[in-house]
Amino acid sequence: MSVNAPAVADLEQFSRNWGWFLALGILMIVLGIVALGSALFVTLVSMIFFGWLLIFSGVFEVVQSFWQKRWGGFFLHLAVGILYAIVGFMLIANPEASAVALTLLMAIFFIVAGLFRIVAAFVMRFPQWGWMLISGIAALILGLLIWQQWPTSGFWVIGLFIGIELIFTGWSWIMLALAAHRHGARR
Repeated sequence: MSVNAPAVADLEQFSRNWGWFLALGILMIVLGIVALGSALFVTLVSMIFFGWLLIFSGVFEVVQSFWQKRWGGFFLHLAVGILYAIVGFMLIANPEASAVALTLLMAIFFIVAGLFRIVAAFVMRFPQWGWMLISGIAALILGLLIWQQWPTSGFWVIGLFIGIELIFTGWSWIMLALAAHRHGARR
């Protein structure tokens, strides 16, 4: 049995429904383009959506803590649930400020991650270390660009990233669907 046998078996399953995956990919690309065109709206909607996720998670965590009162982590679960709910309400109450704050955190993350990758690439010098160096430089530049535009970048960066993610994910579904179709046609 070859190493690729599981992948081939999965591809056979995909080949039967390749059209649905192609349609999904096209839909995701269209949604990604729409998101790029309305990055502010997508940013604000994502903050509200994330806020509601935190509220529901917080409520569930609080309820779960009371179901397991005798467990030693009761107060931890209760506190985490309350924290989730409070942060969720804060995100919903002011999605603009939430987006600005999260964008600053993203900029800091990209800067730190980029610096770490650059240093690691030079220190470790493993095979193909140049790719990690390029990745680190790209992350550092991205973080600096976001930070340089901050707080204005807080209104569009998250929507932009969601749009880019939808486009790349859609493209990967299209490529998978076409590969599955080619595989099915060869059988």
